[in-house]
Amino acid sequence: MRISLVTALGAIFASASSAQPQPTPPKLLVVISVDQFSADLFDEYRPQFTGGLARLASGTVFRNGYQSHAATETCPGHSTILTGDHPSRTGIIANSWVDQSVQRADKTIYCAEDPNVPGSTHSSYQVSPVSLRVPTLGELMKARWPASRNIAIAGKDRAAVMMSGHRADQRWYWDGKQFATDLAVARRPASVAAVNAAVGRMIAAPALPLASPQFCSARAQPIPVEGHAPVGSGAFARAAGDAAAFEASPEFDGSVLALAAALVREMQLGRRTAPDVLSIGLSATDYVGHTYGTEGQEMCLQLLSLDWDLGDFLKFLDASKIDYAVALTADHGGQDLPERLRLHGVPDAQRVDTALAASAVGKAIGAKLGLTGPLLFGDVAGDMYLDRALKPADRARVLAEALSFYRAHPQVAAVFTSDELARTPIPLTTPDKWSLAERARASFDPQRSGDFVVILKEHVTPIGHVTRSVATHGSPWDYDRRVPILFWRPVRVGATLETPVETTDIMPTLAAMIGLPVVAGSIDGKCLDGAADVICQR
Repeated sequence: MRISLVTALGAIFASASSAQPQPTPPKLLVVISVDQFSADLFDEYRPQFTGGLARLASGTVFRNGYQSHAATETCPGHSTILTGDHPSRTGIIANSWVDQSVQRADKTIYCAEDPNVPGSTHSSYQVSPVSLRVPTLGELMKARWPASRNIAIAGKDRAAVMMSGHRADQRWYWDGKQFATDLAVARRPASVAAVNAAVGRMIAAPALPLASPQFCSARAQPIPVEGHAPVGSGAFARAAGDAAAFEASPEFDGSVLALAAALVREMQLGRRTAPDVLSIGLSATDYVGHTYGTEGQEMCLQLLSLDWDLGDFLKFLDASKIDYAVALTADHGGQDLPERLRLHGVPDAQRVDTALAASAVGKAIGAKLGLTGPLLFGDVAGDMYLDRALKPADRARVLAEALSFYRAHPQVAAVFTSDELARTPIPLTTPDKWSLAERARASFDPQRSGDFVVILKEHVTPIGHVTRSVATHGSPWDYDRRVPILFWRPVRVGATLETPVETTDIMPTLAAMIGLPVVAGSIDGKCLDGAADVICQR
């Protein structure tokens, strides 16, 4: 059943029991998502951080945070951070899903598009939060305090949309050429045009390789990849006008943080009676991970540069004399390219068998059963959809054949039907103990999910033929699920905690920090006592 925003708001704002008073609430919440920043990367590089990540790591650190669902992609991951809900409630089950009922040739729906706009496709669309079924923290703040501002800046439109939701005051994201917005704002901040001009000049000029400290240079081993140039032998040299290379470089996150700082200043965020929230989506780590993998020189340079850039951003906030608090996490983790994993002692690391592609399986089943048509929609794993044009009897035969094929394949760990997932309750244990079925259930929506879901075995990369991307994420395994969750406020005693928690816990924790009541059970997440001195309402 669809959850209306009005219903969700009513449940969340129902009267909550009183508890001991909170410390003085901050006037500005800064919520940062570092795309593809796994807990493994955080642990690995933490001793090297000296800037912003080091400062945030001096606060409350949950090493074992989880994007607890199976579909560890950008859109569902971002949808959990400031809603407090799993994708099964946000409705954002993947970056894209198939909807055979839409009246257009392209049946794939992009998570941040409005499919009702004439001519929209999953790759050419009007950016919109229409698919998000629940409110974000910024929306709840504006409902409670109408003067609150809900601002989002990100390297990807889906990150900005899913963190700000339906009632954003400003929302800016990179569209491949400049920072753009889907909002009909009354006045566009002058700082946006200034940053766009500066970034345009940056892209137009060539970039020399970055100077590499010995710690990073030691990782500059070229890795042969079939059908692709060797990976891991560069340091972000870029030809003039190469916008794609700009996105997969530390310069990209620097530009997003520059725009965030400019909007803090121009809009005077954190300086009024009502609290404001600023969401920042930093996407370069994801592009670097896809392009170069997670364990090479490029990722090393990216994370050290991110640390420095975040340090400068926090120093800017300090100088602004704003009472602010920061939460930092990731939308998902990531896995290195299998060719390097094998060199590093992971012998079962491999690329997916392209025979698992839904189109190939559907064609084989059609030949066996004497049926025509695509029969099956999907990718090599994840949600798979049966052709709705099939007659019921043929549909049952195709489903049986598909389940038999996928379950017998040596690269497949599990296959769950929609009926099986619908009967699986959301688990109440800590996310580190969830079964594969429970992880898949947290991504399951009966209206949008497939007829069955295919889960690949650990260390199987769902990229068969390599083009630009050599590595990826999207699995239910902990290298993709486990992410750091950090809370920081000035002059607070820090701690590193091993307790398994979820990204859905961030929203209620921040809500408690600013005195916004959230009734237990109205969302999936729970408030984390002690995070940056938070006292949770009970």
